Amino acid sequence: MSYRKRTAALASAAALAGSAVWMAAPVARAEVVDVNYQCKTPIGDKSAVSPIDIKSTKRGDGYRITMSWQKGVSSSPVELGKGAMTPSATIALGGADSGTLSVTGPANDAAIPANTPIKISDLSGTYVPKKSGEVTFTAGVLTIKALGTTTTCTPTNDPGPSLTLDVTAASGGGTSGSAPGGGSGGSGADTGGGLPQTGPEDSAIALGTLGGTVLLAGAAGTLWLTRRHRATQAGR
Repeated sequence: MSYRKRTAALASAAALAGSAVWMAAPVARAEVVDVNYQCKTPIGDKSAVSPIDIKSTKRGDGYRITMSWQKGVSSSPVELGKGAMTPSATIALGGADSGTLSVTGPANDAAIPANTPIKISDLSGTYVPKKSGEVTFTAGVLTIKALGTTTTCTPTNDPGPSLTLDVTAASGGGTSGSAPGGGSGGSGADTGGGLPQTGPEDSAIALGTLGGTVLLAGAAGTLWLTRRHRATQAGR
């Protein structure tokens, strides 16, 4: 094979490798789901519907899972001062995995007026896959602790998954533990780093970067061959 043909073949192989890595990016599907909560409070039963959004961020062998409420739930007959209310929740795992993931978050950063729907801060936890395949994440029980009382809100409308991920089991499997920033890991939790882009783009970007690295490696090989070819000609 001539020098030019070898160079073209090397460049083509690098480009194809980069494309294959990009197309192999894991699939993530997220949607906002209305959840009908029935809450058991110290002053009686209450109900509220809130759209729930669950997003994922790839982190090492696992994912940072963040659960968001778009509307307030329950209420208090008295004002809740700053830092008086602490929320936590569970997320039910389905599909290739099972069990629950615990998510937690900070206390309220501002006072909540009496008889006003309580806005829940974003709750997070870290999920490390124990099995490979498609895993679903569905809103579970919400727990609100305030002024020495506990309110438990349970979904009653059998909500569908807010997030679906195609995952690969981490080597060694997952273990339970605490996640940074107050997040608590349920099924397969670990302690990873920061928060990059959420949703399906995060995996595509990471793998796209890997594909770019493959292309750079191919280009470096082409440059080396070019210099070697020139050196050989010069020595003749």
